Amino acid sequence: MPASKLPTLDEPKAGRLTIAYAPDETTDIVENPPRFTWLPVIEDEAHYVLRISTDPEFPAKSTQVYANVPLNFLTPDAPLAAGTHYWSYAVCDAKGAPTTTWSTTRSFTVAEGLPETPLPNRKERFANVTSEHPRLWMTPDRLKDFTKAVKADSNHCAWSTFYEKSVLPWMDREVMKEPAGYPNHKRVAPVWRQTYIDLQEAWYAIRHLAIGGKVTGNAEQTERAKEWLLEVASWDPMGVTSRAYTDEWAYRVTNALAWGYDWLYDVLSEEERQTVRAALLERTRDIAEHAISNAKIHLFPYDSHAVRSVSLTLIPACIALLGDDEEDEAREWLHYCVEFLFTVYSPWADNDGGWAEGTNYWMMGMAYLIDAANRLKSYTGIDLYQRPFLQATGDFPLYCKAPNTRRGTFGDDSTQGDLPGIKTGLNMRQFAGVTGKGAYQWYCEENLRLNPGTEMAFYNWGWWDTNFDEMVFQTDFPVVEATPPEDGLRHFKGIGWVGVQHAMADPDNHIQFVFKSSQFGSISHSHGDQNAFCMSAYGEDLAIQSGHYVAFNSSMHRNWRRQTRSKNAILINGKGQYAEKDKSKAMRATGKILAAEEHDDHIFIKGDATPAYQSLSPEVTLAEREIYFVRNSYFVIIDKVDAETPVTVDWLLHANNPFELGKSSFRNTGERAGFYGQVVWSEAGKPEITQETDFPDVDPADYEGLPVSTFLTARYPAATRHRIATLLVPYRLDAPKRIFNFMDDQGYDADLYFSDADENTFKVVLKKLANT
Repeated sequence: MPASKLPTLDEPKAGRLTIAYAPDETTDIVENPPRFTWLPVIEDEAHYVLRISTDPEFPAKSTQVYANVPLNFLTPDAPLAAGTHYWSYAVCDAKGAPTTTWSTTRSFTVAEGLPETPLPNRKERFANVTSEHPRLWMTPDRLKDFTKAVKADSNHCAWSTFYEKSVLPWMDREVMKEPAGYPNHKRVAPVWRQTYIDLQEAWYAIRHLAIGGKVTGNAEQTERAKEWLLEVASWDPMGVTSRAYTDEWAYRVTNALAWGYDWLYDVLSEEERQTVRAALLERTRDIAEHAISNAKIHLFPYDSHAVRSVSLTLIPACIALLGDDEEDEAREWLHYCVEFLFTVYSPWADNDGGWAEGTNYWMMGMAYLIDAANRLKSYTGIDLYQRPFLQATGDFPLYCKAPNTRRGTFGDDSTQGDLPGIKTGLNMRQFAGVTGKGAYQWYCEENLRLNPGTEMAFYNWGWWDTNFDEMVFQTDFPVVEATPPEDGLRHFKGIGWVGVQHAMADPDNHIQFVFKSSQFGSISHSHGDQNAFCMSAYGEDLAIQSGHYVAFNSSMHRNWRRQTRSKNAILINGKGQYAEKDKSKAMRATGKILAAEEHDDHIFIKGDATPAYQSLSPEVTLAEREIYFVRNSYFVIIDKVDAETPVTVDWLLHANNPFELGKSSFRNTGERAGFYGQVVWSEAGKPEITQETDFPDVDPADYEGLPVSTFLTARYPAATRHRIATLLVPYRLDAPKRIFNFMDDQGYDADLYFSDADENTFKVVLKKLANT
């Protein structure tokens, strides 16, 4: 058909919740080749042809064509030359000929010297993989060498610890029966948590007994692993352990089947193989079809669980099944997963290494990504770690959740106020091994030093057996020498976070400050916390994220922890930012980091949360916050609010302990450190300062046995314009500190002066109303 007669390509506008058209002239391209994404057409079965050229007219001699692309995203199989390029796409037929008009032509520029991260095409990708088992972690050739090494030295790669603590105990445990599910099939947190652990343990039992029996030749362990495996394979794939009933339970059952099928393959009868394979295939199909066809993560990539299933479950299940299923479905799913991880992943991340869901979900997401990356690398040779995001992502916990902090950062966190989970440290060691960065290894060692004995805590044991993790790491990567981390600021631009660390390796002088104003708003595990901050100092959390993440959708989660009133932020007319279930509204309640700068005597951060506050208070026309961290010692916080009608401002501050209140000042004292604050200036008038030790509107059962924090409210009178300056001074209890301040407003501006004991002076200038 002549090009002029082809149907017009359906090329709708991308939204906040969808994948974008990329790259274009605004894209910050950090790897070569760039990743290409576009909105798919309605027909799921459609294939695409994509063309890339150095000439916008796309002449044949300077144009590369990728035909029969089955998805709406592509990582080319070869780098591009440096310079400006143009691209467009169309729907195509089986021969690769366009069946629609071409899309809008977009341009981008590839710089010299970018990391080269092409992805082998589908024909070549799995061409040389073994068809033998096992394939997960070890292939037969590596297993043979590993078995010899263990026989010669039982401590090889921490084998003896794994064998004694993570293999032998399962010989004495009764084989788990199919769970009963929820009472009356109504989800309740205690049953969710216990079944979660039970199924995680079923996975441990099968995987570890199978590996133990294989490596040592112990037939009893192998037989016991088979008992567990065949029992789990007998469960109803669409019953109470199905994805639809509770996806996290289903992921663990599927993983247990995948590892058991793979490592016990040679000792299963053909009938037993068929039984296990059928169960594994049905469960994998259910998870894959949900992620691809229902959640459509290639179109709507902000589904936390569906995206997580790619790394956590689909990669290992498809590797175990590859070539063994008659319809070869596993191969197609595995292609999808690899291409998703190389192209779209991660929707929560930026090229600086940040993770929009927060440091705890970074821990979880990266743990599963690491497992998937390691399985792919050892089985196929495909190396995800060369991607710039994975080279940099260790900076995120390093600068936003130091090893000695507990409540000093943002997002959902299952540690309930404990130190960072030990998997955070093990992730950091992995990235140290990948990148050679000694600061990441320092984090790991410090994390493990501070957290002895927590291996069996739910937020560790319920997700990972660290003895297995230790053994696997030592077989695959080197241990890097630890080096102290650098002080300073990291701005994670793509997620709107700023982390500041001073003297992280010296707890007696350490200060951490984390600020957030994010374009991700309050979606998923993010909260209504744009322009909020957390502060930790001298080994203690001071200005905290309040509440406990007892369970997603609990009253604590819905009514307190997700809400702006639980943050070190402001309320306008008593309202915060949208933080409910509507993803579209959550994604519009955004903020933006306008500045994140290091100067000789201070760090300056500025955030704009106007859209976030407009989500509930449309009369607001400006909501900005400025932070000055002066001489690594104290903070000056400037809040600016404008509105079309008079509004009150509640300035909120949360701490572990009650405050001592003055008329315009407050003090909070912890075990090792404390801080004081002072209202330096308010254009709208003096505040009324109060405090409350409570979690209002939260069911007390949600925090039974857990500490209750205190929040301070400084309420400023109604005005159409607010300019508020607040001083925060952290200090060690054995070294009290005072910062003096005064104001000079004889000129056109309000000049605020701050001076320390050594007479170092710092000035902040605010425009007065008469001068605006």
